[in-house]
This record gives sequence, C-alpha cells and structure tokens, in this order.
Amino acid sequence: MSPLTLHRRKLLGAAASTAIGAVAPVWAQGSGQSGSSRSPALLQIADMSAGQVDVSKDFMVGMRSAWQDINARGGLRGKVIGLQTFEVDGTSNGLRNALDFLRAQPNVLAVVGSVGDRVAAGMADVLRREMPDIAHVAPWLQNFKYEAADNTFAIFASRREQIVYAVKSLSTMSVNEIGAVYASATELANYKEEVDAVAGQLKLRVTSYGPSADLAQLGSSLVPTSPRILLFLGGTPELLQFSRGIDKQAMQRYIIAMADVNLNVLQQMGLSRHAQVIATQVVPMVNSQLAVVRAFRETLGRLYDEPPTPHSLSGYIAGRYAYEVLNSMDAPMSRASALLAFQRRNTIDLGGLRVDPGQRRSANAFVTQSMIAADGRIVG
Repeated sequence: MSPLTLHRRKLLGAAASTAIGAVAPVWAQGSGQSGSSRSPALLQIADMSAGQVDVSKDFMVGMRSAWQDINARGGLRGKVIGLQTFEVDGTSNGLRNALDFLRAQPNVLAVVGSVGDRVAAGMADVLRREMPDIAHVAPWLQNFKYEAADNTFAIFASRREQIVYAVKSLSTMSVNEIGAVYASATELANYKEEVDAVAGQLKLRVTSYGPSADLAQLGSSLVPTSPRILLFLGGTPELLQFSRGIDKQAMQRYIIAMADVNLNVLQQMGLSRHAQVIATQVVPMVNSQLAVVRAFRETLGRLYDEPPTPHSLSGYIAGRYAYEVLNSMDAPMSRASALLAFQRRNTIDLGGLRVDPGQRRSANAFVTQSMIAADGRIVG
C-alpha cells in the first residue's frame, strides 16, 4: 500500500485508534481506547493544552513521519511498530490517566517523545517513581531539574543551555545590558537565577520584567530607556501578546526567545513591526544539508501537507534516535531489553548529527538560532 499524504489537522482530529494504512502507526487518543493489537508499540504522551499545542502538534507530526517511514522500510527487525498517542491537558489528572493507560499496555516497549515541557517533566518524575522498568526516551524536556531519573534519556539541549547560548551570543555583539521577560511565575522561579548567573559571568546588566497577567500591557509599559534586547522566557501565545504590546510604543526591540516558541506560528499570526524575534532551537536548521535533515524534509513532504519546522524536526530526530537504539538490542524485544539498550547511552550518528545522551549537560549541547526577517521569512 502506498503511503498516504495527510494533512496534519485532519490526522490530529481523527478518532481514537484509527488505522492509517498498513505501514502507519496505530493512533490512540486520550480516551484510553487502544485497540486489541498486542504487537510491539511505542507510546507518546502529548500535551494539547493551549500553551503547548503549537509545539506538541509539530513534534507529533515529526515523530509520526519518522515511524511511518521506518515501518514502510521494514520496521524494527522486520516488525511494524505501532506508535500510540495519548493526548493530555497538561494537568496532574491527565498525567495520571496517561500512566494508567500505559500500565494497561504491556506491549509498549518505551515512552518516546513526551511533549511539551510540563508533560515531559511530569512523565520523567512519575516514571522514575512508579515505573522505573520502562525507558522514557527523547522527551521535549526543557527543565534540567528532572534528569535524575535513570530511565529518562534526554537528547535535546535544556532551557539552561539555551539561555547560556543566547546570552553568550549577545555578549559577542558588544551588548552590555539585556532585559529578561518572564511570562509566568513558573518561568520566574525556574530560570531567573540561571539568567542572572550567566549574565553576571559575562558582565551583562539584567533588568527583569514580569510575571504579568497582561503581557500586552507589560510590552506597552517599556520606555525608551528600557533594554532594547529582551530575553523572553515563555511560550508562543505569551510572546505574541507581549509583542503586540510593544507595537504600542514606537521603538525597535529584539526579542531572544527559547525553543518552546514556534516561529512559524508567529509568522502566520503576525508580529509587531517593532519586534524582531530570534529563537533558539535545539536541532539543526530545517534547510540544513545534513543527511538527517534532508531525509526529514523528504519524508515530511511525502507524507504530510506541512512545512518543516524545528519542532517537527525535533520529533523526527526523537523517532529516528529511538529506532537506532532499539535496533541495537541484542536480546528479544521487551521493555527490559529496550531499557538496557538505552541505558548504555551510546553516541548515535543520525545522518551527520551527533546525538550523545550521556553528555547532554556538557558545553557541547546542540543549540543554534533562527529569526523572522523583516520580509517575514524565517532565516538561520
């Protein structure tokens, strides 16, 4: 059966457990209906709440495209691997439901690509405490505090590493003052100390803003003497609100955002003409000529009616990494053998991209930046 070309919005709205052809994964949404298949499967937990949905949807598409392509090429050791998706609302009850669903699925080899950040952190914690026998692989984990778990294998640069990269890049531009905008009390609690420490090391002055219930008002409250370069800690909806507030004061600002911000969504929604947004990202540029990125673009273009984004590339890389490690198992497929394979934390070369989960906390974590140009194009 030839692969189907699907539009993401239609796929994500499909009913639970809808089969998408012979080579496609099995989808299961948060209803807990999983189908009767007992064949080997992976489970992805996805946060579809308003603050995370723009990241989660793209990440899910990337993961699904990876496994559809893998299955079309023979699967894992000749077996088609199902990819089940359990959607949650970002609450603790949602995580508990996801855990109950996982307990009822003994055929699930590993939890792969938990997304967004809160869900990834929550799953790392709950799996460490309640299901330490299952691997939690390549989550969209931004907060380094949750990495003590022996069964979580993070491969993407953390928020802390993104902050270090962003602030260092500013220091090389002879910038001596920055603003730090915290969209919520959570960002303030998690990252202010880190921002202040890194800025202090680089001899940069920091003015902190927020958290605020009205980010548009916060943006409009900036004055000519406020820093023109702002580090933004928050998601896409919050940044959009903040930038619209900036539009009410006629001075150009440069906003350095973290990897949770979706530039494609900002591009479509329209930014303030006075806000130039630069986003850190934890994967190569989507127009890179690395073999893994070329394969991603070809697969995404063949299977989905979607433009490539850093988040869908992240999901694709998570899927390919999981496959390479699972394919290295030297025992029959099971949760135990899968966990053992990931615990080796071997460095994997994914078509020119070096993935080293054993060194994620090093200064060599992969981070780069892209921006929305004045003409609306996303450039790196």
